[in-house]
Amino acid sequence: MKKLFLVFILILSICLPAISQVFKNDDLTISELEEKVWVIETSDQTTMYIIEGNDRSMLIDAGTKCADLDKVVKKITDKPLDVVLTHFHPDHAGNIAYFNKIYMHQADSALLRMMNIPYNGEIEYINEGDVFDLGDKKIEVIHTPGHTPGSIVLIDREAGSCYTGDAFGSGMVWMQLEPHLPITVYLESCKKMEKIMEEQQIKKIYCGHYPHVKKAFDKSYLTDMKILAESLVNGNAPEAKKFEMILPIGAQNPMIVTQGQASIVYDPEHILD
Repeated sequence: MKKLFLVFILILSICLPAISQVFKNDDLTISELEEKVWVIETSDQTTMYIIEGNDRSMLIDAGTKCADLDKVVKKITDKPLDVVLTHFHPDHAGNIAYFNKIYMHQADSALLRMMNIPYNGEIEYINEGDVFDLGDKKIEVIHTPGHTPGSIVLIDREAGSCYTGDAFGSGMVWMQLEPHLPITVYLESCKKMEKIMEEQQIKKIYCGHYPHVKKAFDKSYLTDMKILAESLVNGNAPEAKKFEMILPIGAQNPMIVTQGQASIVYDPEHILD
């Protein structure tokens, strides 16, 4: 029995990606995902990523309540920093006050007022196809509305990776929040991203809440999400169940439907509008 257990541990260590912790405090833990890429996992299950190039670095999202986040990031990289938000929800934009400038998609500008996150710095709006040149790394912006109107994905084609925020969830995407977008819009984002992954050989999806999954998704996850969204649009989705969590900016009677690796939480009154 002991030998079998040791064999199991050996197999598990080979199959799981090697992630080395490089920094920890009461608010967060930083681990290296791959060369010059780090994941920041916060104590309240939110996620940020740091990508370092030869010339510049990028912080993807800004977490919730992490003291001195700017100083913490400098423990990992001292390169000039671009702070890019995948969308403007508090669990992804909560620490923007530590930075003089942020980048986000203009379609989320309504959330600037709704979310009431204090910020006196500069906001630069980014669009589909914009590229952040970090030197040896180039990170491209893809607009993927659904979870929010301005949700984006950031693609590193050379590394075969993308950083999706909550655009496709972390096993579950929330479509029940205001401002509502039709599932048809989200379906087009799924199709678009699936095509990009196929054509550009993007193998790894780093999601917006990494602590929930502890891995990179592959294209099969996105395909499951596309199929599920399509079934909602066509009216032949698997049986839905009541979703118990009610948020102040969302539907008061949200439902959840699951197929394969994917779940979608939605407002039954706003499926097609």
